[in-house]
Amino acid sequence: MIRVTVWNEYRHEKHDSKIAEVYPEGIHGAIANYLKQDQELEVRTATLDEEDHGLTDEVLNNTDVLIWWGHVAHHEVRDDIVEKIHKRVLCGMGFIALHSAHLSKPFVRLMGTSCTLKWREIGENERLWVVEPSHPIAEGIGEYIDIEHEEMYGERFDIPAPDTLVFIGWFKGGEVFRSGCCYHRGNGKVFYFQPGHESFPIYYNPDILRIIKNAVKWARPIKMLSELTCPNVEPLEKV
Repeated sequence: MIRVTVWNEYRHEKHDSKIAEVYPEGIHGAIANYLKQDQELEVRTATLDEEDHGLTDEVLNNTDVLIWWGHVAHHEVRDDIVEKIHKRVLCGMGFIALHSAHLSKPFVRLMGTSCTLKWREIGENERLWVVEPSHPIAEGIGEYIDIEHEEMYGERFDIPAPDTLVFIGWFKGGEVFRSGCCYHRGNGKVFYFQPGHESFPIYYNPDILRIIKNAVKWARPIKMLSELTCPNVEPLEKV
């Protein structure tokens, strides 16, 4: 079983009736409900206003892959929780940052850059191109996905060059964006995935959900450490 925690700040859905209509169980609920259909996954949710943001030591120590969605309350995430997430990723936990989580504290910490970008919110069409079709995250996805309405994210996206770029988004207004980026950090894997503005029902799109599930299975730990160590060792051979 892959133990998955779906984290969402869960503010828009509680304070904006229009967004609550789109995601009555929250963005985390929509994603978790889909993932729970896979018998290989054990899924829980966590939100910002829970104790320790729902990410107690017990939860983090029993999470193989952490999915993160945030937007208006990045600054409210406690720095000590961010450091625990960062350490856990270096030890082997997978981390998936969705849409506006590009500015979340954990993702910025993992990237080491500003993670800023261009944006525009007029609900234009996005065509999400698969540029690495043999990658496990693209399994079962066609040549592209048409998203009827989405918030535009455009280059330059201030991130390190991805280890693998799986998706490129093209927007009706003319911009392009590195929409699916894979990284290795320590023993852990990180995937950034751009689609998912809170005003649009993108997390009900079967292709988008399939990509998130594929990313969970790609990001699962291969080798999980309990601690990061820097030991002094004896030589293997006679010196």
